[in-house]
Amino acid sequence: MTRNIPARKVESQPESALRKRLTQAILEIAGNVPDTDERQAQGPERRARAISAAAANKAALTAGTLALPPGPLGWLTILPELTYIWRIQSQMVADIAGAYGASAGLTRSHMLHCLFRHAAAQALRDIGAQVGARLLIQDVPLRVIERTASKIGVSLSKRIAGQGIARWLPVIGALGVGAYAYYDTAQVARSAIALFGNSAAPAKSTQATPASH
Repeated sequence: MTRNIPARKVESQPESALRKRLTQAILEIAGNVPDTDERQAQGPERRARAISAAAANKAALTAGTLALPPGPLGWLTILPELTYIWRIQSQMVADIAGAYGASAGLTRSHMLHCLFRHAAAQALRDIGAQVGARLLIQDVPLRVIERTASKIGVSLSKRIAGQGIARWLPVIGALGVGAYAYYDTAQVARSAIALFGNSAAPAKSTQATPASH
């Protein structure tokens, strides 16, 4: 008697290329934690929201100028521009950390958490730990950063290629792409404000419980 075994989904060549390029771009972003001139603010949340608004507007203006060909391959042509938007967001994260007086302890792990938690939370389980009511972001070895970046790349490439995002973004035009970049940047800011607002810092202890997302 034979059994029907579901066939394993084979990653398409465009999706594979997109995943690899996304992973490399994510590693480059995480590996370059920007400096900030922001000093600890008397009202850090209010200052953080002002930083967020300025960065979201900048990201929207940048994204609105991008011309995106249809299909996953179209995303390969604009990865340098997409990386530029991530750099706007990473500078925003550093500035928000500065407003909360947390810039000295900012690590690659913090960057990955803030930039991608809203889009790929499950991929970040290895760098976060729950200690009581606080989420601590652990300063993990490079191999863990690389593994996490790869998981984020897989998650993002599936969203782009598998859910048709690559097909509908060209349809909505520059205005829609800019609005999406604004929303995405606001979500990054939200993660950063939640993290630094709770006085999170890199965890040194191995007794913490891995965070559930």
